Amino acid sequence: MASIYPFRAWRYNPSAVRLEDVVTQPYDKISPAMQEAYYQRSPYNLVRIILGLPELFDAERGENVYTRAARDLKAWREQSVLVQERDPSIFAYSQRFRVPGSDEIKERRGFIALGKLHEYSDQVVFRHEQTLSKPKSDRLNLLKATHAHFGQIFMLYSDPAGSVEKILYEGAGPADAEVTDEYGVLHRVWRVSDPAVIRLLTSTMADKKLIIADGHHRYETALNYSKEHAPAPPARTEHNAYELPQPAYPEAAVMMTFVNMDSDGLVILPTHRVVHSLPNFDPAAFAGAAEQFLTVEKLPDLAAEIYVDTLRQQSGIAFVAVTRSGALLLRSKPDAAAEALASLPENQRQLDLSHLHTIILDRLLGLDAEKVREQTNLRYLRDAAEAVDQVQRSEADVAFLTNPVTMEQLREVAFAGSVMPQKSTDFFPKLLSGLTIYALE
Repeated sequence: MASIYPFRAWRYNPSAVRLEDVVTQPYDKISPAMQEAYYQRSPYNLVRIILGLPELFDAERGENVYTRAARDLKAWREQSVLVQERDPSIFAYSQRFRVPGSDEIKERRGFIALGKLHEYSDQVVFRHEQTLSKPKSDRLNLLKATHAHFGQIFMLYSDPAGSVEKILYEGAGPADAEVTDEYGVLHRVWRVSDPAVIRLLTSTMADKKLIIADGHHRYETALNYSKEHAPAPPARTEHNAYELPQPAYPEAAVMMTFVNMDSDGLVILPTHRVVHSLPNFDPAAFAGAAEQFLTVEKLPDLAAEIYVDTLRQQSGIAFVAVTRSGALLLRSKPDAAAEALASLPENQRQLDLSHLHTIILDRLLGLDAEKVREQTNLRYLRDAAEAVDQVQRSEADVAFLTNPVTMEQLREVAFAGSVMPQKSTDFFPKLLSGLTIYALE
């Protein structure tokens, strides 16, 4: 089942930089404003590698963001801005945060290690949502240039007894690194290099199945890259009981953070859909067409937060659609929806987002699976207020506010071998990039 490996991580040298100046949110959560702020924060900020800015004379110099990423990584290692751990280790990783929209404080505990890359058909690693084309191409270019992984794939495993957390956290002393990010999340890391503890952890994880929570694009990119670099004949992972396991070859594993899906620290936020650049979009015509599948109730002009609260109070499948003509509460008509969703597996017919993508985006707005995959007319936003503002600023035709997917729904769909629409889940908080780096060479 799940194969977990310690590794000699490259980490930022605390005598050379301050951690808060150099780590970042995951690349796909970095807005242009955040990108600029990271650039200003430090010449060694990881954004220069994972999401670099193009420069004016790149074409003339034969350079691009990927060649600069490779150059910077090499220089930072040579300058000891990044230093490598002496011993193979895993890293306990805790995040303490306030749940958005409330005063509740939670702590999410996990650990960073290498995980073996599996085809989905192996039924060890399970995905839960579709992927998009552009991010995979971008991440592959970065991986080919740098031969390194800078962020972790967020993996879920089931452990109702919390045995893994007991191994890692009982009796843990002060963290050896900590940083508070721009969202007020306290991230703490403990290095664990005791071979006995690592062997206990790897054996405890050996029977686990894994669900990708965040990082589908990077996982599939790493898997494809791994297959391209597999030695012939395949290398073996021979080791005795006293040796620590290692991947068959460096590209056969990727850096992951493992979190117990049965713990209380998991929070999933909704990801709202913003549709733009539709030819001749007519809000009244849309509302009329929607009545075939949904009840349509006009809402007064209210703040986005009120619309979100309205959604939370709905017992069935529902959305709020915001157009320049006003807001509508859309609630599914079960009989009409059942016919439209007949081709989907039963577990997906119960998902709000299946109704949104299959009925509203595809049937009513003409955005088929290919257009959604290529993001031709679609944006994804966590912030409901920003989604509404884009419509009001005439930057979009309609915004669809949604309720979050539950952990139970995610688990059922993933383990059944099904997938949700793209960007179905938004786990909060995100895993910081740059806490550990896995260099393939």
